Amino acid sequence: MEKVTSSIETIEVEAEKLLESARSKANEILLKANEESQQILSSEFLMDEVKAECQKIIDKAREEADSKVEDSRRKAQEIKVEADKKVEGIVRRMLNIITGTESR
Repeated sequence: MEKVTSSIETIEVEAEKLLESARSKANEILLKANEESQQILSSEFLMDEVKAECQKIIDKAREEADSKVEDSRRKAQEIKVEADKKVEGIVRRMLNIITGTESR
């Protein structure tokens, strides 16, 4: 039973790492977008052009960040589903061993 708990905890840690990685990547994308927008602002563009370009960069960065977060959530869900399958199999095997229908 400790192995089952350990496996589930390991899977949860992996899922959290995936989500943290996605958050980190999203922050990097937003930081880069901010840096690019600052470069645009410091150049000699017309303000309307600058604002439009900034908004495009921000929209693209948010879209990429959302995509990464959604991908990480999907992967975390897949990991949890696999963990549930493994736990079910382990519990079934333990029950069979306890009832004597299967030997170790």
